[in-house]
Amino acid sequence: MGKYIVKRVILAVITMFLVCFITFFAMNAVPGGPFNGEKAKSEAVMKVLNERYGLDQPVGVQFVNYMKDILHGDFGVSLKTGRDIAETIRTRFAVSAKLGLMAIVVALIFGVVLGAVAALNRNKWPDHIIIFFVTLFTAMPSFVMASFLLLIFCIQLKVIPVWNTADPNYILPVIALSLSPMAYITRLTKTSMLDVLGQDYIRTARAKGVSPMKVIFIHALRNALIPVITYVGPLTASILTGSLVVENIFTIGGLGSQFVDSITNRDYTMIMGVTIFLAAIMVLMNLVSDLLYKLVDPRIQLD
Repeated sequence: MGKYIVKRVILAVITMFLVCFITFFAMNAVPGGPFNGEKAKSEAVMKVLNERYGLDQPVGVQFVNYMKDILHGDFGVSLKTGRDIAETIRTRFAVSAKLGLMAIVVALIFGVVLGAVAALNRNKWPDHIIIFFVTLFTAMPSFVMASFLLLIFCIQLKVIPVWNTADPNYILPVIALSLSPMAYITRLTKTSMLDVLGQDYIRTARAKGVSPMKVIFIHALRNALIPVITYVGPLTASILTGSLVVENIFTIGGLGSQFVDSITNRDYTMIMGVTIFLAAIMVLMNLVSDLLYKLVDPRIQLD
């Protein structure tokens, strides 16, 4: 286990370096710059701005200097607002994390329950109804679902208020963000549950007179959840880093909308800071999912 963690940490460091390298050079390869706007600035002003933020140096030198600052925990300041990037990420991510974690919990609970119900009622009406809605939610993108929920419940029925930062209502954003992963977890749980229910040890437990509830929850469901747990890491990372469309629709001031704005404004330092932060979450959650996989099934060997 220790060797595996060390190997994964080394791989994570290499991955993060490649993310920084590719993002930095791809960002600088795009024509234009952070100070190019609708209102043209004089050459003297552009020269002063570029010198102030080190943009007058070769791209390779800029990258080396940036990596030195990152190693000291300095993400710099926004080229557009002058605000500290680390502080901006912290405050914006608090909103995205709250929304994302609620969506993850909803997706896991309902996905596992519906998947187990569908497996235990295979080819019966509960199974058909669950699979119908699961297929529907899988085919419908989150931004379409978000727009639909906003139109029906906020504008037409007016039963749920529109998002307000002073009094936020997370019901619709959580539903829009959780339906697609919930559908995937439902199908994953059903498939895994059906496979487990056909194993020899399940038939042996039933033959010994073990109660049906114990067979389902202790023997079957626990082993059926192994693929789901494997999916939890990527799921968490994808929801926390991929909720920008839903955030924009509901005008939630999270990290996703900040990332979109930074790309639109060519805010180099903000793009790099948010990209590194989101990539770190992705790498960390993949490692956590592998470790949880080992805890659930001790027989698994991590090499």
